[in-house]
Amino acid sequence: MAQSHPVKDSFVNNAWYVAAWDREVTREPMARTYLNQPVTLFRREDGTPVALEDRCCHRHYPLSQSKVEGNNIRCGYHGLLFDAAGVCIEIPGQDRIPHDARVRSYPTVEKYGWVWIWMGDPALADVAKLPNWWWCEHKDWAFTKPDMLYIPCNYQLVTDNLLDVTHLAYVHATSIGTAAITEFPIAVDRSDEHVRMTRWVIDRPAPPMYQTFGQFPGTADRGQIVEFRPPAFTVNFAQVADHGTGAPEGQQGTRRIDLMALSAPTPETETTTHYFFGFVRNFGLEDPKLEQMMAVNFVNVFKEDVGVLTAQQMRMDSMPDAPQIDIRVDIPPNAARRIVNQLRAAERQTPGAVANAAE
Repeated sequence: MAQSHPVKDSFVNNAWYVAAWDREVTREPMARTYLNQPVTLFRREDGTPVALEDRCCHRHYPLSQSKVEGNNIRCGYHGLLFDAAGVCIEIPGQDRIPHDARVRSYPTVEKYGWVWIWMGDPALADVAKLPNWWWCEHKDWAFTKPDMLYIPCNYQLVTDNLLDVTHLAYVHATSIGTAAITEFPIAVDRSDEHVRMTRWVIDRPAPPMYQTFGQFPGTADRGQIVEFRPPAFTVNFAQVADHGTGAPEGQQGTRRIDLMALSAPTPETETTTHYFFGFVRNFGLEDPKLEQMMAVNFVNVFKEDVGVLTAQQMRMDSMPDAPQIDIRVDIPPNAARRIVNQLRAAERQTPGAVANAAE
């Protein structure tokens, strides 16, 4: 049975999470919380992003309310100056700097238009562990970059929602969903590192928004494929083609569109989430009207989920001990939760790595 209520500190620490869009991080320090840890973000003079624990080690004044000077940041309360590694390098009025005058720094990397942060043991931070979302940087794909959505829900509820596309027929009936979804079964492939859900909807009208995107005159063959990789990376592949020209039994035809929604929800706390997402497509690359549709209409589809997830979390909070059942569509979300639970359990069995993450 799926968890009815998130476990405290139920996060995978040794993993990359999206901290911000690159456009959000500037020379002015900003505040954001990840995995219950307050962080301040700013850029060095060469543009390199810096992520530090959002407090001065003297009297806990937030560094996000302080001032960047060159590559350093000066506390706005008593003037302690910290370098980009979080080490205090100056204390006004005294020469001696205590050995433990430092705050934690977090590894960061920029990729796909996002600033990523590693919240666990810095020694384990490896850029090879970033998701391979190559479409974002390929000339044959357009990448739409919406603003982050802040959702008052546990981040795993977002992943559950993404892996259960049957809700499209009810929550998104006027945009990307049709009742035909539930007529066709799903196939689930899983390992210790991924969950992949596949459904083919054959010889049915395309949903309203895909009709607009592809101008399909009749019925279509649609592929709904969702792939999850821990800790919270999900790609929703949508393939739409004229009936008989699309997979699985047909050949790729000229009337086919491919669209992917990339999701990277980052936990703020056990019950709040920074939801970062974007869209890549292989059609209408130079069409400004289509890009506007993606940036507005398709984002509105995702906003429809916000109300559902918010209401779900509110009821879970008010009835934490109420039982819940599983149905067939819960197979992929439950498999994804098992992967996250296994990774979290493995971290707890290696106290050194967790201890390093807290230093």
